Amino acid sequence: MREPYEFYESYQTGMLPVGEGHQLYFEVSGNPDGKPVIDLHGGPGGGMSRNRRKLFDPSIYRVIQFDQRGCGRSTPHAADLSTDLATNTTHHLIADLERIREHFGVERWLVWGGSWGVTLGLAYAERFPRRVSEMILVSITLSRFDDFRWFAHGAGRFFPEAWERFRDAVPESRRDNLLAAYDYLLNGQSDPAVREKAAADWVAWEDALLSLDEGFVVPHPRWADLRYRMAFARLVTRYFSHAAWLEDDELIRNAGRLAGIPGFLIHGQLDISGPPEIAWALAGAWPDAELHIVKAGHTGNQDVMRLLLEAAERFSAR
Repeated sequence: MREPYEFYESYQTGMLPVGEGHQLYFEVSGNPDGKPVIDLHGGPGGGMSRNRRKLFDPSIYRVIQFDQRGCGRSTPHAADLSTDLATNTTHHLIADLERIREHFGVERWLVWGGSWGVTLGLAYAERFPRRVSEMILVSITLSRFDDFRWFAHGAGRFFPEAWERFRDAVPESRRDNLLAAYDYLLNGQSDPAVREKAAADWVAWEDALLSLDEGFVVPHPRWADLRYRMAFARLVTRYFSHAAWLEDDELIRNAGRLAGIPGFLIHGQLDISGPPEIAWALAGAWPDAELHIVKAGHTGNQDVMRLLLEAAERFSAR
């Protein structure tokens, strides 16, 4: 198997104003004259990871990474409980991508995303297909209401003890919709102690769903950063409870707009948080998609890494 490329530093960093008081932190690395790729991180609220650039040959690719609204080094930060999330929606993030593209003078770019980044990438590509050259997508999400319902309710059948703790942490009157309940606890009331506990309870459920993934550590070390944890929990529950502000099945219904865009899709057969039928549905609706289902969970393994490197190498020649 080809090894990931050695880590390479960014040659440009900065803050880009995108409107409504938001500024996005960005880093650019690789070849300044190379093939552009935009990296869409997960979450929402997961923030950019410099290690993800190691998939792309720095002599060929120009890798643009950024923290989406409200997380990482972008401002205002969702960990600040006074930060209003009204201007933090999928449609705002799509507009941000166009501002980033224009800022860097990119005509077309390869869109690379994982998990939530898949939903954002698809929504962007279906709105601006002429701006996308190829797509590499892993751990496919479509952000449909039923998908989120599975995440918060259906998947509990695999982890009944953890799910009961997750359920019982919200008022009994709100347990019929745990997504809306956690959104209320984190974004709909003002008691900091209630919000801190809700964030801890939410990320514990996230850990339970990923606990069977190869090498996954519970509790995950990222939650030790309380600022990261709060921003992540606030953003995830807001997006999930609103089904990402997309019409149900919108991304499947509009997949025909991706015709002519090669897509390399990877999904774990053992991904409990998002069953592989989600990836199967997308591949069936996208004429130029190539789907690889591997024995892995949501966070991937060596087989997933091998396929990601293969996809990046394949598209480097286009």
